[in-house]
Amino acid sequence: MTPEEIEQMEIRRTVMPKGKEIFGILEQRLGGSRNKVRCFDGKTRICRIPGRLKRKLWVREGDLLLVEPWELSGDDKGDIIYKYKPSQVAHLRRTGVLKSASEFEEF
Repeated sequence: MTPEEIEQMEIRRTVMPKGKEIFGILEQRLGGSRNKVRCFDGKTRICRIPGRLKRKLWVREGDLLLVEPWELSGDDKGDIIYKYKPSQVAHLRRTGVLKSASEFEEF
């Protein structure tokens, strides 16, 4: 497969937020699979990477993430579900899903 075909497959498989899931940007890695994430609803949460994704999902500061807030302390904590690749971020911007991303300068 050519690099263009691989990029098109990534764009087709772009995960969209469902239910309570929201977009977020990684601000700081805290260690122990915990991260400080600034979410698009204006709240900063301490998010962890679940055990099933711990070795598969590597994140860096400035990455666009999909976050699911916890039911009990949803304003403070959450789980990181997915990390978007740069081609997927560009696709989300083109389609208008990331309209509110203009206030976040990390992209």
